[in-house]
Amino acid sequence: LKEYEAQYRKSRAMIDSVRAQLFPTLSGKFDFARNAQGGSAQNSTNGFTYSTSHSYTSNTWTTGPSVSWTVDVWGMIRRQIQEQVTSAQASAAIVANMRLSYQSELATDYFSLLYQDSLIDLYARNVNLYQRNLKILQNQLDAGVADPTSVLQARYLLQSTQASLANAHIARAQYEHAIAVLTGRPPSALTIPATKLPVSLPPAPVAVPSMLLERRPDVAQAERNMASYNAEIGYEIGAFYPQFTLDASYGYSGNPLSQLIQAATRTWSLGAGASETIFNGGARSAAVREAEADYDNAVATYRQTVLSAMQDTEDQMSNLRYLEDQLALQNAAVQSADQAVTVSMNEYLAGTAIYTTVITAQQNALQYEQNQLSIREQRLVAEVKLIADLGGGWNSSELPTKASLQTDNPLLPSFIQKDKN
Repeated sequence: LKEYEAQYRKSRAMIDSVRAQLFPTLSGKFDFARNAQGGSAQNSTNGFTYSTSHSYTSNTWTTGPSVSWTVDVWGMIRRQIQEQVTSAQASAAIVANMRLSYQSELATDYFSLLYQDSLIDLYARNVNLYQRNLKILQNQLDAGVADPTSVLQARYLLQSTQASLANAHIARAQYEHAIAVLTGRPPSALTIPATKLPVSLPPAPVAVPSMLLERRPDVAQAERNMASYNAEIGYEIGAFYPQFTLDASYGYSGNPLSQLIQAATRTWSLGAGASETIFNGGARSAAVREAEADYDNAVATYRQTVLSAMQDTEDQMSNLRYLEDQLALQNAAVQSADQAVTVSMNEYLAGTAIYTTVITAQQNALQYEQNQLSIREQRLVAEVKLIADLGGGWNSSELPTKASLQTDNPLLPSFIQKDKN
């Protein structure tokens, strides 16, 4: 986020750089020159040759200010300012969009961590159950009333569940490390206590398609990019017209230095000029076509961004609706599986069923409970994504205004100031 914030501050500085071209450039100079004229010559008289020397050396001191101003008659500089202002707004939208993306990733990782905590609790409960079953079967085998196959089946079911428990601990640690990095900390500096997945969800936010145009920072970014390229077209068209320049200077030039500042050595000038490129091989027309192509590309990107935003929102809303129905059915399946485990165990103890039936029932029950936790996690992630797809509470009004971007002491928007600090 600090990287994107620095890019935004750079874009603001570029506005000031372009805006400075609207004003005259004032320069000052102080020069010294030592000049010499004349030299030596060979002369002959009555057979005699001799040389003569005629030279003159003088010092010249010059000082004074000068002003040059390129008048923005055709609005080229103003178009550049408009281009940089909208580009800076797009940079601010990028900061907001990346901040929202990282927040969404953080929330998703957190709920994935809670899912692993719930899995760890599920596996731990089943490990305890399978240990008791194995102990019962081992006692029966020692008493000669159970077959070795049943003991082996109970043992590998326990061992595979213990392996799944260890794998859940690995995944849990990785999510905790990811959360630490996302919050700017080393992994060893963060410890999150074990917590199970919440059973209920807060009400899903309600939105209409038009809200996405104001709430989504990526849509705001695409819209500002489109406006920036539109201003670029105006700037390139301005190159077809002549440029007008005003120049003025005032100063003193003479010698000696002690008598430089006086009326006799005063100089001044005023001037105006116009320049126009008559022929450049079609470079200006090519630049306009290039700017128009950039604008068309930005328009297509904006349209696709809006459509993708609508698709993402509809996807998560439908996911929440159908996942709720799926969870209700899965809850019923878990209850039925638990009853099947109880019945199969009673039948085995009564001698009317083999232990393989119990193993199958327990494996099914464990799988159904895993699926139940997975659906609950999917619902939480879908709600997080829906909130992110709706902007996460952000609004385009939080972008810096065009007027604020052109002030001498601009303030960073609150959501960028927070990231900078």
